[in-house]
Amino acid sequence: MSTSNQDNQQGGISQPLGDRGNLTNPTKSASTNWLNRLQPHSKLLMAVVEPTTFILLYANEAFCRVTGITAPASSLPSQGIRLSDVFPEFDEKLQEQIYRRHLLPLVLRDVYQIEHSQWRFLDEPITISVKSAASTEPSCIQFWLRSEPLKVERIDPQLDEFADLGVSQVPVEEIVLNSTWEERLQLDNYRVTGQLLWEGVDITYQAAKRRLIDILIGRDSVFNPEKLLVVSQKMRSLFRADKSLLLTVKHGQVQVFMGTEGQIQRDIAMPSLESWQGSHFLKAAQANRVQNVVDLSKDCQTAFEDTLVKEGVRSLLLIPLLMGAKEGEYSPDQLVGLVGLISTRPYNFNSIDVSHATDLIPALRVALSQAVQGQFSHIHPAVEWRFLQEAERRSLGLPPEQIVFTNVYPMYGISDIRGSSTDRNTAIQTDLLAQFNLGVAVVEAVSQYQDLAFLQQLRQDLQTQIDRLNKGVMVDAEVTVVQYLKEHLEVYFDYFRQCGEAAVEAVKAYEQACANEHGCVYTARERYDRTILEITNTLRKNWESWQERMQKIVPHYCDVEITDGMDHMIYAGASINPQFSLFHLHALRYEQLRAICDCARTCFRLRDRDEKIPEVTHLVLIQDNPVDIFHDEQTEKLFDLRGSTRDTRYEIVKKRIDKAVDATEQTRITQPGMLTLVYCTDEEWGQYKQYLRYLARDGWVDSKIQSGTVEPLQGITGLKFSRVRILPDPDESKTEILQPSQVAL
Repeated sequence: MSTSNQDNQQGGISQPLGDRGNLTNPTKSASTNWLNRLQPHSKLLMAVVEPTTFILLYANEAFCRVTGITAPASSLPSQGIRLSDVFPEFDEKLQEQIYRRHLLPLVLRDVYQIEHSQWRFLDEPITISVKSAASTEPSCIQFWLRSEPLKVERIDPQLDEFADLGVSQVPVEEIVLNSTWEERLQLDNYRVTGQLLWEGVDITYQAAKRRLIDILIGRDSVFNPEKLLVVSQKMRSLFRADKSLLLTVKHGQVQVFMGTEGQIQRDIAMPSLESWQGSHFLKAAQANRVQNVVDLSKDCQTAFEDTLVKEGVRSLLLIPLLMGAKEGEYSPDQLVGLVGLISTRPYNFNSIDVSHATDLIPALRVALSQAVQGQFSHIHPAVEWRFLQEAERRSLGLPPEQIVFTNVYPMYGISDIRGSSTDRNTAIQTDLLAQFNLGVAVVEAVSQYQDLAFLQQLRQDLQTQIDRLNKGVMVDAEVTVVQYLKEHLEVYFDYFRQCGEAAVEAVKAYEQACANEHGCVYTARERYDRTILEITNTLRKNWESWQERMQKIVPHYCDVEITDGMDHMIYAGASINPQFSLFHLHALRYEQLRAICDCARTCFRLRDRDEKIPEVTHLVLIQDNPVDIFHDEQTEKLFDLRGSTRDTRYEIVKKRIDKAVDATEQTRITQPGMLTLVYCTDEEWGQYKQYLRYLARDGWVDSKIQSGTVEPLQGITGLKFSRVRILPDPDESKTEILQPSQVAL
C-alpha cells in the first residue's frame, strides 16, 4: 500500500516488547512485573501490527488463545502472519478501507498541520468472526485500531492529491462527512512509521443472542419445523444446555415440544394447565420471572418433572412468557407459554444465564404469541401490516381488536373446467368396471378348478354390480363399491390361491392392478387427476405472473383457490393501502380482465397440443359498490364479508354464479373459450363495456358482444350478463403486461 521505514520491518521494531503478554518495554520495574502476571488472565485481545502490511509483530495471551496462534512471541515478526490469516473476513478490500480511513487524519495532521478532534468515527468498532481449535463454534470479535502513534510523511511533496480542494480552507467537519477525501489518497506516496495497536473483545455471546432475537422476530412462525429446530439449537448453544423445552398454552391446554440435537419431539402427556399445579414450570409463570432450578432431583413435585428426572435431567432454566403482565403479576389468561433449557448437570445455570434469558423474553413472547395465534402467519403482504399491528397491541397486553377493512372493492373471477364433474364420474366408472371385471376373472378361474354353487352366486352378484355401474355411478360409489369388493371377494383370496395356477394368476393380476396408494384400480382417475392438475397448475402460474405486476399498480389483497379450476378474490381500497384511488381501481379491473384472457390463451395452447384436454370457461362478477371485510379468528378463512344485506347478496351470487343459466335460452351463461361478465346496473356495464372495447382494440377479444338476463338465483334477481369470445394469441408470443401508466380511462 505504502512505504514504511526499516523500523517497521520484521527484522526490528522501534520499541521492542519483551514476551507475549507484555506490551511495554521490558524492564525490571514493579509495574512491569504485575502487568506480566495479570495479562495472561485478561479478556482484552491486544496485538501490535505493521500498518501497511498488517503483519503481526506481537500479540498477548488472549489474542493468541482466541486465534489459535501457538508461535512464541519472539518469533511472531519472522512468521509473517497477517491479520487476514487469522481473520479471513479481514480481506484486502476491508484492509484498504480501514487503512485509508486511518491514514487521512494522519496526513492532515503531519503534512498539512491541521489539528483536529473530530475523528470519532475511528472509534467505531469492526466485527469479524474467527474459527478456533478451542471451540466448535466460531468466535465473534469486535476490534479497534489505534493509529495515533503513527507518523506520516509524503514521499514526493510535489504530488498533492488535495491541491485543487484548498485543504486549509475546508472545515474539518466537511472532510469527516465526505468519503471522497479518503478515496483521493495516493497510498504509494506516503511513508508510514510506527506500529498500529490492535484491540479487541470477544462478543460471541452477545452476537449469538442478537442473532437469536433476529430469528425469533422474523416472519416465519416459530412452529415452522426448520425455524423451531434452529431456535432450539441456538438456545442450547447459548446456555450450554442439553435440551430445550417449549410449552405453549391456549385455552387452558398445553402442548410440549422437546428439542434435542437435530430433532423436535412433541409430548402431550399432560395437556391441561391444571395438571401443572405445583410444578416449577407453573411457579415460574406465577412469579413471572426467570427461574433457575439448580437440581430438579431434590425438588420434584409433578409426574412430568418426575419423568424428566428419570431421563437424567438435573438443571432447569425456565423462562415464562406472559402478555401484558409485570414481574410478580400472573393471570392464567395472560400465559401464552414457557421456554425451558435442560441440562443433565446440576447447577449448570447461573445468575448470568438468568440475566441473558430475561433479555430474550420480549422476542420470545412476541414469537410465541404470534405462533399460538395462527392467524398471524401466512398473511398476504398487502394486509400484513394490520395483522402485525394487532400482534404488537396484544403483546402489550391490550384487549383483542377485530381486524376490519372497510369500503374495499371486490373483484371476483373464476376459470372453471367445463364438464369436470362428468369427466370425473366417467373415470370412476371406468376404474370400477375394470376392477369388477378383474374380480369376475378371479371367480371364473377358481370355478375351473372347483365348480361350486356358491361361486356361481358370487359371480352373479359381481355381474349385478357391473350392470349397475354401466348405468352410471352414484356419489358414494367410489367408496361403497370398492368396500363391497373387499368384503365379498378379496376376503377369499388366500383360499383362491390354492385353487390352481389359473386362479393364482387371476388373483395376482387383480392385486397388481390395485397395488397403489388407493388400494384399488385407479388408472382412469389418475389420468383425469393429471389432466386437471396440468390445467390448474398452468392457470395458477399464469395468474401469479400477472399478480406480480398487478400488485405494482397498487397493493391489494388477492386470494386464489384451486379446485376443478381456479377462482380468485381481489379486495382493493384505501383501508388496505392509503395510496388507492379511482385510477387504481379502473387500472386493476382492466388488468384483471387482461389476466383472465391470458389464462384462457394458455388453455387454448393446452388443447392445441391435446384435444382431450377439457375446455375452460371464464367469468368475472362485477360489483361497483364497496364491501367491508373482517378477519374471524374462529374460521380458517382469512376474511369474511360483514353481514349487511348488500354484502350477503354478493356472497350468495359469488357461490352460485358459475352454474347460472340464461333466463331465455336456458343454457349456461358461461361458454368455453369465452369471457362472461355478470353485472347488475347499467353503470357497471357502461364501465366494463369500455374495458371490452380496449380488449378488442388490443386483440384480446372479439368485438361481438352477446348479452342476456341471468335466471334468478335463490331469490336474487336482476342480474345480467355479457360475454365475448377470447381470441388466441396471433403470434403465440407472450404479450407484454400493461403498466399502470398505460391504462387510458
